Amino acid sequence: MNCIVIDDDTLCRKVLNDYIGQTEFLNQLGEFETPVEAMNTLINGQVDLLFLDIEMPKMTGIDLIKSLENKPITVLITSHEEFAVEAFEYNVMDYIVKPVSYARFFKAVNRAQELHKKHVATSGDEFFVKSSGTLVKIDPKKLLWVEALENYMVFNTIDKKHTVHVTMKALEEKLPANEFIRVHRSFIVRKDKIESITEDEIIIGNKKIPVGRTYKKELANKIKLL
Repeated sequence: MNCIVIDDDTLCRKVLNDYIGQTEFLNQLGEFETPVEAMNTLINGQVDLLFLDIEMPKMTGIDLIKSLENKPITVLITSHEEFAVEAFEYNVMDYIVKPVSYARFFKAVNRAQELHKKHVATSGDEFFVKSSGTLVKIDPKKLLWVEALENYMVFNTIDKKHTVHVTMKALEEKLPANEFIRVHRSFIVRKDKIESITEDEIIIGNKKIPVGRTYKKELANKIKLL
């Protein structure tokens, strides 16, 4: 995970730098005394994990969090416990009071790594499937729906169809849960490709896809009604 440190406390930055260097899955992109200095790095969108002090000149850590549209996983490092309640209102993952021990640091970053893995797993990355003896790259953004037929699955994309030997369960684990929904024991559809919904069917293009009775409640929960 790419991380940065923002803290006007020189000693604390040094301690955190040492801890980051000892942790194999962390890659430090930089250290900064103020949020203003770190802004360009944060805006570039490559920061996965942010170690952030609260009380700093010109801009506080809380002010920085409020200003970020795309917030990295954030661990607050501070000498003051009284800011904790306000901090967690902005989805801060953890709150560590100085001085920071490596054990406490590692507990926080280990949790951050698990959150990061879940985010990556649901971010819509391309993946390969074996179709007719050939490995075919599937882009979830181009996938319209998947249909289970006997012992194989048919991937219906914008461009073509691919017949794949894979289980429905394995496919559900692979596809981004926030983008796809199972609507029938034999169908998974991409939510943003749904054109209309009736009591028992979903329409995507010219395709009518049945909605199973046991999946209606989940479908209703996942679509947005005006």
